[in-house]
Amino acid sequence: MVADPLVVFMPSGKRGHFPVGTPVLTAARRLGVDLDSVCGGRGICSKCQVSPGIGSFPKLGLTVTEDALSPWNAVEARYDEKRGLKPGRRLGCQATIQKDVVIDVPEGSQVHRQVVRKDATAREITLDAATRLMLVSVDEPDMHTPTGDLERLNRALKAQWNLDGVTAPLPVLAKLQGALRKGDWSVTVAIHHDHRDTPRLVDVWPGFYEGGIYGLAIDLGSTTIAAHLCNLQTGEVVLSSGIMNPQIRFGEDLMSRVSYAMMNPGGDVEMTRAVREALNVLIEELIADAKLEPRAVVEAVIVCNPVMHHLLLGIDPVELGQAPFALATSSALSLAMQELELTALNPAARAYLLPCIAGHVGADAAAVALSEAPGQQEALTLVVDVGTNAEILLGDRTKVLACSSPTGPAFEGAQISSGQRAAPGAIEAIRIDPDTKEPRFRVIGCDLWSDEDGFDAATKATGITGICGSGIIEAVAEMRMAGLVDASGLIGSAEQAGTPRLQPEGRTQVYVIYDDGDRRITVTQGDIRAIQLAKSALYAGARLLMDARGVDRVERIVLAGAFGAHISPLHAMVLGMIPDARLEDVSSAGNAAGTGARIALLNRAARAEIEETVTRIQKVETAIEPRFQDHFVAANALPHASDPFPELSKIVTLPDVSFNQAGQEGGRQRRRKRS
Repeated sequence: MVADPLVVFMPSGKRGHFPVGTPVLTAARRLGVDLDSVCGGRGICSKCQVSPGIGSFPKLGLTVTEDALSPWNAVEARYDEKRGLKPGRRLGCQATIQKDVVIDVPEGSQVHRQVVRKDATAREITLDAATRLMLVSVDEPDMHTPTGDLERLNRALKAQWNLDGVTAPLPVLAKLQGALRKGDWSVTVAIHHDHRDTPRLVDVWPGFYEGGIYGLAIDLGSTTIAAHLCNLQTGEVVLSSGIMNPQIRFGEDLMSRVSYAMMNPGGDVEMTRAVREALNVLIEELIADAKLEPRAVVEAVIVCNPVMHHLLLGIDPVELGQAPFALATSSALSLAMQELELTALNPAARAYLLPCIAGHVGADAAAVALSEAPGQQEALTLVVDVGTNAEILLGDRTKVLACSSPTGPAFEGAQISSGQRAAPGAIEAIRIDPDTKEPRFRVIGCDLWSDEDGFDAATKATGITGICGSGIIEAVAEMRMAGLVDASGLIGSAEQAGTPRLQPEGRTQVYVIYDDGDRRITVTQGDIRAIQLAKSALYAGARLLMDARGVDRVERIVLAGAFGAHISPLHAMVLGMIPDARLEDVSSAGNAAGTGARIALLNRAARAEIEETVTRIQKVETAIEPRFQDHFVAANALPHASDPFPELSKIVTLPDVSFNQAGQEGGRQRRRKRS
């Protein structure tokens, strides 16, 4: 018997088999995929637009053909004629499933707008932006001493602002004469002059321009893209927003994307186009929400890992998939935004990409080093920036070491059975009573816990929709502390752990957090394995750096990224994500990579500083380090198979339970008080 076609929705990763002829919208609803629809499937509202992926998806074990969805029908043709569909888009209510297919749900088609977990962190930054506004009075032309308008503008800039040799791209030069005459020979110019480049004219306005200029600090992650819109004259963060990286449909982790480029001719071009389109959408939305003119946004600083760096630049990342992991360039780059096909802002806007440290340690790690400055600390400091690819720094005034570790997207809520992006309705925090084994939780968009009065009314609009990255991390740690999961990561049965919330699913067990009849949110054995793999890679990377420094303890731990801002140090330590330490020595830095991008955006001296700093950071390559695998295997246990956690044991005693496949009951030991 031939199986029904398999449908995989991205970026959520939710999947299921459906009969031929099932509308995409119907499949999405049955799987709990966040796909909007207002018109009831009549092809009127266009909210359910999707993009089918065509080609080979090795990570998913699928090859998708052109006829995976039904041909365009009359409803789609009429909608396209009247209102227009972007190339490659289909209406989910009209397109039906014919064969195995991967479906990308664009940000605009998702019901719940993403909450930016990579928020801008408050930070004192000395304001000295590379792009500045200058009011200039220019001499009128004179037939007896003929010179061009640009030459007289340069003369005025030299006299009035001590700025010499300003160049102008052709589109800006074309505006100059009209602006000078309309402004009665007085103009406001936006000049880009960073720490090493020739000054450039970015824009010109007649007379005194009061509208302000803005820049973008962009953290281009493997799973999530976050951007902060900043006022270049005040340093204020005007607005922050985020979007899922659509490249996730080509591979959830970086090496999968490299493999996709290797196995599919033109695959790198596809991924470059996808990420540039997503950036344009994000920039357009930020500018619109801030009620700005696109020309007012004149600069961007971008940080990303090496694979994202190359794909953004349009460089095939194949060399990063094999030793010696050679970068096309590791230097900082100053480019025209139009070279990156980023057109949603000022046509002459400039982009600055921070330097990469090595083939697997990128500009995002450099941004973390700029933000957290481990090389300036007296205490031996471990900085952990957790994402799909974790960036880890260990250092003090003596030396700074760096590595990256492939944690995968589980910490972002992907690869999780009830997982979702951080959006209103997603469970973000959870506590499990060690005696009753009953959960209580908090969702994004509501400050109340689920057992508090008013919770149901407060969450009626959003519902309880799934569990995001911070929620699944806390859930697994809480299950370990409550004796529902043993040290090996195995979930016990209802009889073993004493709660009907543990229910069989195939040959394993699941823990039911929430079930209202329509939506069931559980933690499965597969979810725990995904978290174990992610945290083991993270811990193994940290241990390699500690080995290189010859230490078994660190004095200070800084948690950075979306994880660091939303997970308690206790839960991180119970899982064994980080080395043992006193909880008071563990702190959160928020989105350190994004903060580093903002520092570089608002202070041009910081660009020179980080370019020099990265030359002194010592790289440890996890991919070829023999001890990585040993550390990884030992770190699979919760919290660890062999490393002691004396500071953790002062706070909590983890239940001594052992569950096995045969269903024999292990012992249970009640824990002590938690802080």
